[in-house]
Amino acid sequence: MQKITDKITALPPGEAFHSLEFFPPKTEMGFQNLTARLERMASALRPLFVTVTWGAGGSTSAKSLQLAEVCQKHLQLTTCLHLTCTNMSKKLLDEALESAKKIGIRNILALRGDPPRNDEYFNPPTEDDDGRREFVWAVDLVKYIREQYGDYFCIGVAAYPEGYAEGTCPEHQDPKPDLPYLVEKVKAGADFIMTQLFYDVEKYMSFESLLRNEESGALKDIVILPGLMPIQNYHILRRTTKLSNASLPAAIQDRLEKIKTDDAAVKSAGITILSEIISQLRSSPLSPRNPGFHFYTLNLEKVVSFVIERNGLIPEDDSAFEEIDGPVLAAHHRRTSSIADTHNHLIVDAPVRRDSMLLENSASAGFLAAEPAAAVTLAISEGEGTLGREATWDDFPNGRFGDARSPAFGDIDGYGPSLHMSHSQAIGLWGYPVTPEDVSHLFIRYITGKLEAIPWSEQGLNDESRVIEEQLVGLNKKGWWTVASQPAVNCAKSDDPIFGWGPEGGFVWQKSFVEFFCPGKDVDRVLEKLRAEGEKVSYYAADAKGQFKTNVERENAMNAVTWGAFKAKEIITPTIIEEVNFKAWKEEAFTIWQEWSRVYQPRTATSNFLAEVADTYWLVNVIHHEFPNQNALWELLGSL
Repeated sequence: MQKITDKITALPPGEAFHSLEFFPPKTEMGFQNLTARLERMASALRPLFVTVTWGAGGSTSAKSLQLAEVCQKHLQLTTCLHLTCTNMSKKLLDEALESAKKIGIRNILALRGDPPRNDEYFNPPTEDDDGRREFVWAVDLVKYIREQYGDYFCIGVAAYPEGYAEGTCPEHQDPKPDLPYLVEKVKAGADFIMTQLFYDVEKYMSFESLLRNEESGALKDIVILPGLMPIQNYHILRRTTKLSNASLPAAIQDRLEKIKTDDAAVKSAGITILSEIISQLRSSPLSPRNPGFHFYTLNLEKVVSFVIERNGLIPEDDSAFEEIDGPVLAAHHRRTSSIADTHNHLIVDAPVRRDSMLLENSASAGFLAAEPAAAVTLAISEGEGTLGREATWDDFPNGRFGDARSPAFGDIDGYGPSLHMSHSQAIGLWGYPVTPEDVSHLFIRYITGKLEAIPWSEQGLNDESRVIEEQLVGLNKKGWWTVASQPAVNCAKSDDPIFGWGPEGGFVWQKSFVEFFCPGKDVDRVLEKLRAEGEKVSYYAADAKGQFKTNVERENAMNAVTWGAFKAKEIITPTIIEEVNFKAWKEEAFTIWQEWSRVYQPRTATSNFLAEVADTYWLVNVIHHEFPNQNALWELLGSL
């Protein structure tokens, strides 16, 4: 049995369950290590099913299908593949659905995705060979799947407990206007609803009541899965709530504000907060026969393992059964579903196959995966043994500046590069730039706090960047547009209000670095000056065409630019710059130029200018290793 709704129906009355979301990592090393992490989590946590995300416009289609195949075929996990319909051709969707079917996937989460570019991005509508207009809404995808595949797929759709808000500005956020669209998706053939993440339980309960009492009755009995995101650190929490327009209750914010620089304390408090949310949902009068919880893992394991274990969401019974005519017989290893009536109607997925290739790949990527065991859950949570070495990635997740071997390396959502806002919002913020001076002006306004976002960052600069504000402004006046940076720090206390992080009583250090877009005409001059500095400086530079230059001799060399020393811990290095993570980010950085250009009508001055920048500029990252000299990097670049 592979349909999600069938598996839920088969559970004994009152038994809770959970599911986990993963995204395809950006690097091959991260992908290989995720397979080992998935195998551990599958055996230890026994989710009812897992979901695999699909990048905007199909940008991660190949990797998403590859990850889905690992989950479905190799790990024998019931897998639900996300599909977004906007900005994608019918041909690509057909290929994805056929591939999913061949893999054995029976579950699809049908999503809209980014705003359709036909209308907002001025690109003319496309039509396929049979004249069908490209998909615009999730309901279009639901209808199409039902037309083409009947009831083969179990289809899920998204819902927003606080209402859907376009982009990052929730001016019109209200769940009531969304209700007719949700009803339409369900009547078109959706089997279950999965919600956006939330932290306000009262708003969620009000939303569920709204659905259950909707006048048509279409939503009265449908499965609704609340989406929960474990709290990894304060920065990720604030960013995700902003991007998803999920409100953070004042009581939760106050609890975390006091400890926001201590990631370990934030995690601990976050586990308690999420456990309280789960407890409130389970005790609600609206709690269903089998309460379920969907966790957005961010490819991280420690915190979600703690939450699942603490809330008793791991099935106690390890046995699984299959439908038979005779006596009930136990099957192998992992219970993937239970049943309400054990009289000759028992369900089993095939036993987990210990595919040695997964372990070999993980070992070749730099880590040897441990063989999962029945008591592995707390070992994951506590980071014991080999698990501890891998699970240290979870301690200080740091996006694109993290370890490229980590399954969580890259963006926090795994959905690919996006402006995270609508066409009108983008134009309202950035206007119609047509010269390098126009772009420099935007970057300077952002650095000085007069502009809330740029295409590469939807949040304002953090406090430590204010320390080098003058230097960053100087670089942008040169036409070198800075997208990442940090000042040098020579031993600050871990509770320092600006530079501190990690547990109390520790000390932290930083090397200064800066990353910027540089005109092609300036690149050779800049790199020549950097090379003359010898071992004091490391740099990486690349353009959209694939040209790459560096003075770092070893391809696998790592530059730790932030590190900390804490009691009873090894040295921790949460911020790393290396060739592999620079190249992975470079692809996204230049894609964002293209995304920005598509905001404007094709062949206009602004559209042409932004496309030209993407084609002629370089992305340059410079690290100065003499961290005791806080001004070394800025004096060097200022002299050019």
